[in-house]
Amino acid sequence: MSEEIKYNTLGEFWPFYLREHSNRFNRFLHFVGTSIALAWILSSIVFLNAWYLLGALFSGYLFAWIGHFFVEKNRPATFTYPVKSFVSDWRMFFYTITGQLGKELQKAGVK
Repeated sequence: MSEEIKYNTLGEFWPFYLREHSNRFNRFLHFVGTSIALAWILSSIVFLNAWYLLGALFSGYLFAWIGHFFVEKNRPATFTYPVKSFVSDWRMFFYTITGQLGKELQKAGVK
């Protein structure tokens, strides 16, 4: 019986997170979901409506979970590491829009 690896820090978790997102289409779905979530967050601020934050959560997780269940065919890290996964999704989004994701994927061993 194998033990599950525990990730105590975000630094330890990040390479695992990237390997769980090795499929380009899954990363695309995450990007779309996070972009829509960002639009909901900004709308929440502009219109002073906290209910829009539910739209952010729904859209972000909907696209991500479709990517995991139907594309990667793995279990979303959110279920085990909700905070680290949430932070890592935004980190992946930032690296995508700044053109640095390829370098991070390479360091994590993702081809």
